[in-house]
Amino acid sequence: MESIKEERKLLRYTYLLCIVLFVNMFFIGKDGLDNGALIMGVIICILFAYSHFIIRRFFPDGDKYILLFSNVLAVIGMGMLYRLDSAVALKQLIWYTVGIAIFILVVVLFPSLTNFGKYKWFYLVCTLVLMSLGSLFGKEVFGAKNWISVGGFSLQPTEFGKLSLVAYLAASLQDYGKDIKQKSELMKLKDLIEPGFVVMISLGLMVLQKDLGSALLFFAVSVTMLYIATSKFRYVLVCLGLFMVGGFISYKLFDHVRLRIMIWGDPWKYGYDQGHQVVQSLISIASGGLFGTGLGLGYPKMVPVRNTDFIFAAISEEMGILMGLAILILYFLLFYRCMRVPVYGKDKFSRLLAVGYSTMIAAQALVIVGGVVGAIPLTGITLPLVSYGGSSMIVTFFSLGIIQKISEEGQSYE
Repeated sequence: MESIKEERKLLRYTYLLCIVLFVNMFFIGKDGLDNGALIMGVIICILFAYSHFIIRRFFPDGDKYILLFSNVLAVIGMGMLYRLDSAVALKQLIWYTVGIAIFILVVVLFPSLTNFGKYKWFYLVCTLVLMSLGSLFGKEVFGAKNWISVGGFSLQPTEFGKLSLVAYLAASLQDYGKDIKQKSELMKLKDLIEPGFVVMISLGLMVLQKDLGSALLFFAVSVTMLYIATSKFRYVLVCLGLFMVGGFISYKLFDHVRLRIMIWGDPWKYGYDQGHQVVQSLISIASGGLFGTGLGLGYPKMVPVRNTDFIFAAISEEMGILMGLAILILYFLLFYRCMRVPVYGKDKFSRLLAVGYSTMIAAQALVIVGGVVGAIPLTGITLPLVSYGGSSMIVTFFSLGIIQKISEEGQSYE
């Protein structure tokens, strides 16, 4: 009962945040009062109220904070996108609606996930096909060749490849540890050779496509799942060593890798050319200070790619560094709630699946924020649920739907 009260309190705060953001947009419209902002705010409130009602009413056993924290992040993202470009925000609202529908359908319609662990080869084929599409048919956007056009829509196959890669690793690693006393160390190591090759091929394809963000993300997810499946830290150290060797080879072979490292080392030296994005991002964040310039009072449009890769800089400028920290805390809370789910999973496949998708979302947030603030070399990926992007929104909500499904199937908890 206490948990329900806390959920309702957070839900009310989310309504309040949405109202404050879009009422503000209503008053700062370019041509006077912007009625579209109020309409969009009301639609968003209705959507997350409906989704929470369905999940709480018909599936009361799982973790409801996963959906709540996701909605808070999505509200912040759509609010900032509306301030930057109302047409883009409207598209994002459509993708958000599709994402919420997918989340609910996964929870409602999917059978028990336990049976999905036997389709390892299907996941393997999907992974290799999706990872290679960019190399075969992709067009270069902002330096990365990871976009393809299908029926007039542009999408990133690697976004969906993340889902199949995690599912493949979960299906492949679920048998590690079974009859472990009857296996020698060499036999146990052989169980890891196949998934190791699949991960190496995926990383290689990402480097060829100049998609360094996805390469770093796949590595983080793979190592986390490996450690959870085996509980052997030495395997993690070996993977880190191999990753460093691969990174050094990539640095020597590919110009774009060297360029990203050079920009990271001294962005101001390249501020008028290749490092313009990073420099403008840092200036934008610094100009906002702790509390921000206020919505509509900053100059976030000076930052390139502000709707996707650099939306964190735009938010920090007009809402302040404190809002940026609040977003990071929300991601941490979402990650914490998602990582609670494997504790209650009924089988190893479900537990590994939940770990993989949880790590995927958290690592993606850390990687892009780290690149935006200059902590690591810049990577061209989106901020989950906040940045504009249909592929990212659908993949994230599908992943969260799977985690929610696992929590519903497990032990009832608050």
